[in-house]
Amino acid sequence: MAKEPKLAIIPLGGLGEIGKNMMAVKYGESILVIDCGLMFPEEEMLGIDVVIPDITYLLENRDNVLGIMLTHGHEDHIGALPYVLKHLHVPVYGTKLTLALVQSKLKEHGIGGEADLRVVKPRDTVTVGPFRVEFIRVSHSIPDAVALAVHTPLGVVVHTGDFKIDHTPVDGELTDFFRLAQLGERGVLVLLSDSTNVERPGYTMSERMVGNTFDEAFRQARERIIIATFASNIHRLQQAITIAHRYDRKVAVVGRSMINVVNIAHELGYIHIPEGTLVELEEANRLPRNKVVILCTGSQGEPMSALSRMALGDHRQMEVYPGDTIIISATPIPGNEKMVARIIDQLFKQGAHVIYEAVSGIHVSGHPSQEELKLMINLVKPRFFVPIHGEYRMLIKHAELARSMGLPPENIFVAENGQVLEFTRRTGRIAGRVTAGRVLVDGLGVGDVGNIVLRDRRQLSQDGILIVVITVSRELGQLVAGPDIVSRGFVYVRESEQLMEEARQKVREALDRCGKRDLSEWASIKAQVRDVLGKFLYERTRRRPMILPIIVEV
Repeated sequence: MAKEPKLAIIPLGGLGEIGKNMMAVKYGESILVIDCGLMFPEEEMLGIDVVIPDITYLLENRDNVLGIMLTHGHEDHIGALPYVLKHLHVPVYGTKLTLALVQSKLKEHGIGGEADLRVVKPRDTVTVGPFRVEFIRVSHSIPDAVALAVHTPLGVVVHTGDFKIDHTPVDGELTDFFRLAQLGERGVLVLLSDSTNVERPGYTMSERMVGNTFDEAFRQARERIIIATFASNIHRLQQAITIAHRYDRKVAVVGRSMINVVNIAHELGYIHIPEGTLVELEEANRLPRNKVVILCTGSQGEPMSALSRMALGDHRQMEVYPGDTIIISATPIPGNEKMVARIIDQLFKQGAHVIYEAVSGIHVSGHPSQEELKLMINLVKPRFFVPIHGEYRMLIKHAELARSMGLPPENIFVAENGQVLEFTRRTGRIAGRVTAGRVLVDGLGVGDVGNIVLRDRRQLSQDGILIVVITVSRELGQLVAGPDIVSRGFVYVRESEQLMEEARQKVREALDRCGKRDLSEWASIKAQVRDVLGKFLYERTRRRPMILPIIVEV
């Protein structure tokens, strides 16, 4: 009798890191992908624009990949699609708003017309190969977020996506507790659950709490109000617009991504804008300052964002005036704290009144705290549990939480990206590993910047570069001119003439030694110059600049 195929769950991103969420579910030879996100570069990734998952495993099995299921429209869940869909031509399923945001991204990358995007609604079910995928409404900081119930021949896999338990959501769309409980009653094989806020006890506050704080800030503001938040936080933008209308203020939107999201959400009916409330920035600048609200990007201190440019007095159309109220309605992503603090300081220096999360309730998370995570486990009642979405310590904490609720330790798996989790109806185990990791995107280059290039960039940023130009005779092999030394980021040549002259002398001596030993290979000569000069400069300066010898034949 033929053995029944096993069910495999393979995280390709989103474990042990914040962002680039991607999961593969495999039954037999058929593969279904859940989410396709990016993450923003870490501090040491100099010059990198974004980081996407390594999809080598999917490309090796491209004929078996049946589709991509999206849980919601945040960048860390959809941002890698323009890169992935160039190689994997498969249908993409998502809710209306999610796919509208995807379509906008694909157009930017010039592939908008080629993608097969299929709109679904909560409670819809689609059949893809051996999988039957059900979309279940959940609350999050963006509308149209869903959890997924993937029905397989071996059992049901529930993937929560990003969620929170919000009993008073801004759009009135509640989490579908009934359907989650039904699934739990019938039996769920594996629960994959969001771990981002597991370190926070209690419950995450409702998004409406931010509306109350906005109302208080609007009531007290005497001049212009500037609100910086995530462009995709549509519920928060809605609250800001509603309260601005209540206080008879006009609203202008600044920042390309913010304008894009507001236009899409308004067009699809996810944001209601009272007539006459929205104005262009030029008109807002002509109005009395106490009649204006500006919605802008820059809540993470991004150098090129609208808020950062205003703080530094570098924005073409806007400047900060004394008395302006500036609301930063977001928590700094880990690693961005210093940039955000710098922007806040700069805004205070310009005389603005700044409201930010550390001193007010101006932001609430879109992710579940401990009591909500417990509720999800109790509703779904899974046989096996896998914490997802979060840094490694968060996955461990979530596993501990599941253990405290009675799940057997052997049924809880804290996995790493690339590990294959293999399940039967009654057993689960880690059964090997596939290729997974990070692909760095720099400009138009995808994956062409690796660890060696990053190491070089780090060295350049720390000690600079020294270029040594040597001109030699092709016939005689003797020095004709130079050596000329160009310094960038190492020392200022005009103030270090003696050091530069000594360095030239060291290069001449190295070239003489090469001549006496009949060394004529350019690679060997360059290595000699690099070694001699590196040792000399370290002795004199305790710095290690990158040394780049260039030999010119004449």
